[in-house]
Amino acid sequence: MFSIAISTKNEATRLTCVQYVSTRGNCSPQSFSDILLSGLAPDGGLFVPQSYPQVSARQLDDFRMLLAEQGYAALAAAVLSLFAPDIPQADLSGICKRAYSSDVFATSDIVPVSKLNDGLYLAHLSDGPTAAFKDMAMQFLGQVFEYELARRNSNINILGATSGDTGSSAEYAMLGRKGIRVFMLTPAGRMTPFQQAQMYSIADPAIINIAVDGVFDDCQDLVKAVAADLDFKEKYQIGAVNSINWGRICAQVVYYFASWLRVSGSVDEKVSFCVPTGNFGNILAGHVAKQMGLPIGKLILATNENNVLDEFFRTGVYRVRDAAAVYATSSPSMDISKASNFERFIYDVFDGDGARVRELFAENLPRQGYFDISHTPEFAGIAPRFGFESGASRHADRVNAIKNIWESDGVIVDPHTADGIAVARQLRGSTPVVVTETALPVKFAQTIEEAIGFVPKTPARFAGLEELPRTFTEIGKDVDALRALIVERVAAP
Repeated sequence: MFSIAISTKNEATRLTCVQYVSTRGNCSPQSFSDILLSGLAPDGGLFVPQSYPQVSARQLDDFRMLLAEQGYAALAAAVLSLFAPDIPQADLSGICKRAYSSDVFATSDIVPVSKLNDGLYLAHLSDGPTAAFKDMAMQFLGQVFEYELARRNSNINILGATSGDTGSSAEYAMLGRKGIRVFMLTPAGRMTPFQQAQMYSIADPAIINIAVDGVFDDCQDLVKAVAADLDFKEKYQIGAVNSINWGRICAQVVYYFASWLRVSGSVDEKVSFCVPTGNFGNILAGHVAKQMGLPIGKLILATNENNVLDEFFRTGVYRVRDAAAVYATSSPSMDISKASNFERFIYDVFDGDGARVRELFAENLPRQGYFDISHTPEFAGIAPRFGFESGASRHADRVNAIKNIWESDGVIVDPHTADGIAVARQLRGSTPVVVTETALPVKFAQTIEEAIGFVPKTPARFAGLEELPRTFTEIGKDVDALRALIVERVAAP
């Protein structure tokens, strides 16, 4: 059991005030355990804390000692306890020990950080079972879902969408867990062969892979449509593991604390982060950590050719694109134009004004395909208040970054991480910059070979994966077909 010093005021906040409300303002406060299993809020918004728990300089020193002496799992339990006060501390500690162990991850550090020759740092987040940063949150969700379902003597049917890595991370985290069935939607033909093999080769009746004739945004729209059907959602016990689930976000907050602790020398030293992101979940976790009091300098957002988020931070206009306008790129996990977690950030920009968020996301966006806040003082205050900057990387940029890092450091990075490196080099300032790694390069062999002339070595645990038989179900962009499939599989013995 770990022990950290928490002020009386902060302890009272942790135990009594950490409740969750909807970004759209029409939902009564709920506990962490309740929102963990429900995904979207009943009004169509996303759950957020009424206020972010705060950490002091003394707590950061305690966290530093905790990480050094007891490891990542103990740090995770300490940080997550601030978001989940309704889970007994001993139980949460056990959940984190099981989620973040060397039996699950390839290194006992869980999140090692290394320094490149050009001064950038890499936070290695891809040493989990599916070689993607999504494992960092999914391994926690798998454990905490099973724990909470056992407490309630209940079952759950998880419905999710993936652009590449979320699906396999979720499926491996939930595989074999009592009371859990997974329905995972993928954009047909849009993932790499390795990513497809990771998901479609799982032979278990509780894992149902669904290939949708469309792009990731279409998959995501189907998930949200089912989640918005409250009667169906309740009858079939539909839950979520996409980053619309707050459990994903708070689990990702932990690796910002760990990375900062491994780079900074004191509680006064700021560290910036450059984050490749398409759905805004990864960088949102960094934003949350910063709002909690972690000394983060800049939060640098990196996109690819699908630069909807970069466009917003430059212009104040958030303009989604239809499927035909979403580019298929060599960093496919960011081929997204509707960033699900962006609503949580806009909620903070407008100081928790649920009516304004509802107007932007439930009225303006569906009606005209965009919203424009460029004229508002809130947009003008985003950079100085929250520390955000953004940039976009293209295929040539990521290929050059992969080649440069290999030649200078002998390190191979995947194309998404390369996007982050390319943008970090453009926007780095005087503070240390950590680029958050997204996946191991084996998942993107074609682009890696283009950059450095050879295919990256396949880790032994993935040998033969792409030759395994594959099973999936094909559907169109049809919510009724998805509902029918769920009903059929839930009814199956």
